[in-house]
Amino acid sequence: MLSPVCYLREQDIMPPLRIGFVPEHFSTPIHFANKRFGLNAELTPFPSGTGHMITALRAGEIDVGIGLTEGWVAGLGREDTPKADDGGYKLVGTYVETPLCWAISTGASRPEIRNVDSLKSSKIGVSRIGSGSYVMGYVLADERSWLIPTSGVCTSSESASPYTKTVVLNTFENLRKAVNSGEADFFMWEHFTSKKYYDSGEIRKVGEIYTPWSSWKIVASTKLVSGDGEEKKVDPRVEELFGKLNQGIKYFNEHQDEAVQYISTELDYSEEDAREWLKTVKFPEDTRGVDLNVIEKTIGVLRDAGVLVTGKGMRAEEMIATSR
Repeated sequence: MLSPVCYLREQDIMPPLRIGFVPEHFSTPIHFANKRFGLNAELTPFPSGTGHMITALRAGEIDVGIGLTEGWVAGLGREDTPKADDGGYKLVGTYVETPLCWAISTGASRPEIRNVDSLKSSKIGVSRIGSGSYVMGYVLADERSWLIPTSGVCTSSESASPYTKTVVLNTFENLRKAVNSGEADFFMWEHFTSKKYYDSGEIRKVGEIYTPWSSWKIVASTKLVSGDGEEKKVDPRVEELFGKLNQGIKYFNEHQDEAVQYISTELDYSEEDAREWLKTVKFPEDTRGVDLNVIEKTIGVLRDAGVLVTGKGMRAEEMIATSR
């Protein structure tokens, strides 16, 4: 009698993707994709945000990252982007369509900081250099006309810095402590993540700023991208990821009460805040691909803000592996 032949699909023998994500309310569709639809992945939380995921991608510690648009673009667009591995990652998908509201926070007992204008020439706290909290500090400065050109020409974030010091603090908890101790004067973090600490009186809100772009993108290690120009292809596991995320988003949209239950019990939010957040966020029906116009706009704003330098770093089309 002949022995049966066992046929294995490619995804059965390939290791699961190692996916980095920020463990906040925005991660709820990822939770549903994993719990309800069998997402084949090792999920690794990065509470310190996008800048930390960039480091992990370049070190080969994760394969995919789901994080903030401005962080990914700044990481690839800066003139000191590592060239040997082509930046270490490429933009492959869109996770959130709506802008992000960054709350601007200071310590509870900092009477000298009255409003946003009081923050010019102050100490800004950031999670990491290159993170969204770092990048948005320059976007804020650009909006407020605080940038300080060197020799009349604004050529980089260092020459244009309107802050006396940039304090790297890694975690949201450290940022909150720093503005109360005086180590930093203010920091920027997502509104609903910050709100609980306004309500408790630990920190105080002095303003807010919205990103002028859709706020979350998906990136993949360059090791998972093959081909050049418009012929780039991504690993089949990444294509499968898009499908699972699409299912998770659809379930999220159709089961809002379950989403609120998860956010208010497993994450650090009240039920009231979870329901308010749901009114502000829109996930795409299809996560696959990135709009070139969105990345070009992001680059333009970051150049105006002095984060990126015209003529240096990657162009928008070089950052994208999968277009919409």
